[in-house]
Amino acid sequence: MTILRTYARLWTDDLDQALPLLEELTGERPHLRLAFHEVALAAIGNFLVIAGSPEERARYAHASATVVVDGLDALQATLTAAGATITTPATGGPTGRFLYARHADGAAVEYVEWTPELVRGILHS
Repeated sequence: MTILRTYARLWTDDLDQALPLLEELTGERPHLRLAFHEVALAAIGNFLVIAGSPEERARYAHASATVVVDGLDALQATLTAAGATITTPATGGPTGRFLYARHADGAAVEYVEWTPELVRGILHS
C-alpha cells in the first residue's frame, strides 16, 4: 500500500468564492470537483475544499486530512494492526472507495482509493 496524495481540508460556506484565491496561491485550477451528499468538493493543489452549510460540513469535520492510497484493503489491515479503529467502514463513493479511521494516537483521517481512471487522469497526466 502506498500513499499517492495527501490533502489538507479547507472548510467554506461557498466553493466558488473560495476557489479564486486558491487558484492564485497554487497556480492551478481544480483537478477534481464534485458533489457528495449535501456538500460540494474541489481538489486544488494539495487542498480539498469542502463547502456547504455548517451542519452538513460537520458530518465530515472529524477527519483532519484526506489521504489517497493505492490499496484500501491493505491499508485497513495496516491500520488495524497498528491499533487504529475503523470509524466508517469501506464504502463506495463518487471517486472510488473510502473509509474513516481513528489512529491509536487519536488522529482521525479519511482514506480514499480512487478509481483507476482518476489515478490515470490526475496523478499520471
